[in-house]
Amino acid sequence: MTNFFPLPITNVLAELEVGEHLYWHVGNFKIHGQVFLASWVVMGALIVASILATRNVQRVPSGMQNFMEYALEFIRDLAKTQLGEKEYRNWVPFIGTLFLFIFVSNWGGALIPWKLVELPSGELAAPTNDINTTIALALLTSLAYFYAGLSRKGLGYFADYAQPTPIMVPFKIIEDFTKPLSLSFRLFGNILADELVVAVLVFLVPLFIPVPLMLLGLFTSAIQALIFATLAATYIGEAMEEHGEHE
Repeated sequence: MTNFFPLPITNVLAELEVGEHLYWHVGNFKIHGQVFLASWVVMGALIVASILATRNVQRVPSGMQNFMEYALEFIRDLAKTQLGEKEYRNWVPFIGTLFLFIFVSNWGGALIPWKLVELPSGELAAPTNDINTTIALALLTSLAYFYAGLSRKGLGYFADYAQPTPIMVPFKIIEDFTKPLSLSFRLFGNILADELVVAVLVFLVPLFIPVPLMLLGLFTSAIQALIFATLAATYIGEAMEEHGEHE
């Protein structure tokens, strides 16, 4: 079979391994250790930033306090836009946690030299570079909008599946499955593709060219966090919306 790739590119692609993991065995369970390690680093960074921002609160904010207050205001506006004035306050912690965890994870994947940390197998990367993380975040979002709908409407929430006609029931059920799938694969695919493209170019052209792509990666990583949080808020808002409110 003819090889359509130049030999250097073929060698580079051969060195890039996708799906190799460090596993921890706890009883009969197999845990992706590298995902837990990277996630703990991200959560630790968020906890430290929160402590630094709140340990000495000033009337005129500066430094970390100013940054965290700006982030909180941004998340409040996002939640208010998608959920409305009456409902958004209860969901700011959830939407904010999603946004900040994904944002810091994505930027950590672009800025932290994870590969310098040697593991017995696999390698460290951004938590959102693993499909298990993105699916877990999407399932949490699914639980959140089911909870929002049931807490607002009770079992009547499922009656909306038959609106405006009972023919819509199977389509509404399929939609509930496709929402978390689309969230998880969109985030995972974009982050993985960005890291692979940068890694290939670093091998081929070590100087200059990867730098603007890395800057573009930081921008797209922030956009991916914003898209995920916005869609999560939108789904929660739709679950709480009474039939006919939008008319």
